[in-house]
Amino acid sequence: MKNKNTLTDAVVEHLIRLGSATIYEAQGAVGALSEAIKPLARGMKMAGSALTLHMRPGDNLMVHYALMHAKKGDVLIINCDGFTGAGIWGDVLTTQAQHIGLAGLVVNGAVRDSDAIIESGFPVFARGISIRGTEKKQPGTFNETLIIDDCIIRSGDIVVGDSDGLVVIEREKIDNVIKLSDEREEKENNYKNKILNGATTAELMQLNRVFDYLDVK
Repeated sequence: MKNKNTLTDAVVEHLIRLGSATIYEAQGAVGALSEAIKPLARGMKMAGSALTLHMRPGDNLMVHYALMHAKKGDVLIINCDGFTGAGIWGDVLTTQAQHIGLAGLVVNGAVRDSDAIIESGFPVFARGISIRGTEKKQPGTFNETLIIDDCIIRSGDIVVGDSDGLVVIEREKIDNVIKLSDEREEKENNYKNKILNGATTAELMQLNRVFDYLDVK
């Protein structure tokens, strides 16, 4: 049975090409996850439907439960409340995630086996890395709305990640956000062409009047 939240390959490729920064700006400078959550390696890129999980810090029991229900194309978003004292994800879980076909992982916490994860090519974004292991005893909440810092993530929302960071798109707004992002990209390409023909960014953004007002010399 196909996951109703799965994006088409064409939409995934389009979102990855647009990139997190363009999408963030195009949708009104909203939806950015904390800049402290970074890809394990530059060049990691992903886009997919959020599958949300909130866990007790230092315990990864619920990760195993989540992977029983995850579908191809999901991005698993795990909130450990920013706790980085233990790695809740490693190379074995990465193998299972790739077998399922997950699009990627976001952890507001720490992972381990980072070299093996990087070599696998599976996109992982985390707040930290820790060699310490976890317990498997505590319950959590699955498939419910998360709040990480000032960002709200609902299961089914769209997550795009790359070297610049992570951005969340509300599922029902995806078509309009792509349209706005395409328009922004076209505008920026137009700027680049004009710069190559002698224009300046100050002229294109109409900043000269601001400089005159501030009497910048």
